Amino acid sequence: MEENVHFLYPAAIFASKTPHLVTTILGSCVAVCLYDPTLRIGGINHFMLPLWNGQGLASPKYGNIAIEKLIEKMVSLGCDAGRLQAKVFGGGEVIQSNVSQFNIGARNIRIAFDLLEEYKIPIVGQSVGGKFGRKILYNTETFEVKQKIIQKTITGNQI
Repeated sequence: MEENVHFLYPAAIFASKTPHLVTTILGSCVAVCLYDPTLRIGGINHFMLPLWNGQGLASPKYGNIAIEKLIEKMVSLGCDAGRLQAKVFGGGEVIQSNVSQFNIGARNIRIAFDLLEEYKIPIVGQSVGGKFGRKILYNTETFEVKQKIIQKTITGNQI
């Protein structure tokens, strides 16, 4: 069987009744994988910032929007919100600069955990935080998520 492969870009959501392998790359961003074990349907988001401030478009680049929209998408595919399970990935502090004082990764993790608790969706797996990025591969039919840790390597004469 040839598998459907989907690359998930930042600020995007993906869910389908058709089994897919979804891959994405995370630094301080967070991906929430949702799954309905009865229907064997999975979905995933990839958000960059924790909270939409109410200005401009309510984009899924914000965690509070991305999680709500992913749940809505799963329900629209026939999933029961009461059966959903979650796995959370990302939120690494990969940028070494003055920006790290904002703790974007940690705040992204916190919003994911807080909202999933609010929606009563159990987190059954996680790989969050740290000083590294991750590449994940999510099988939406089986809820299996494989990850590869991405370490920063600095060598001489690199431009």
